[in-house]
Amino acid sequence: MLKTASQVTIPTAIAAIALGSNIGNSQAILEASLAALAQTSGITIKAKSRWYRTKAVGPTQPDYLNGCAVLCVQMSAIALLENLLAIEQQFGRVRQERWGPRTLDLDLLLYDDLILNQPNLQIPHPQMAQRAFVLVPLVEIAPDWIDPLSQRAIQDLVQDVDTCDVHLL
Repeated sequence: MLKTASQVTIPTAIAAIALGSNIGNSQAILEASLAALAQTSGITIKAKSRWYRTKAVGPTQPDYLNGCAVLCVQMSAIALLENLLAIEQQFGRVRQERWGPRTLDLDLLLYDDLILNQPNLQIPHPQMAQRAFVLVPLVEIAPDWIDPLSQRAIQDLVQDVDTCDVHLL
């Protein structure tokens, strides 16, 4: 017997994302982007970190506000990325310069224990383990999550980075 579309269940996954902003009212943008995520079908926010002020990486620009969230998702990693990119665009994200200033940056960090290496998506995020502005908020909400590449917990990875430029808001 064939199942109808309403009878097909999509597996649930746990994903971790990083959020950042350094143009406009960054805290309001970050909070509104979380609200937009929460209103997206197939996404439930399970935890969110506090906000942290961090030094920008790349060209001279204002400091960032950064944080992380853990999501329960009923969609593929690619579909989640597409939703993240759509929300960035909704908040005026313009991709002009690598590591340049932005109204909103949403990065998919982890998706269950998936290791994926495609041209448009790498999971775990390729620079996650070197970025204090990602690991500090992530350890707050997912300290025991094991990075599938290194097989190390987030709470161990954060000890390997310089966190002196990451300050709680």
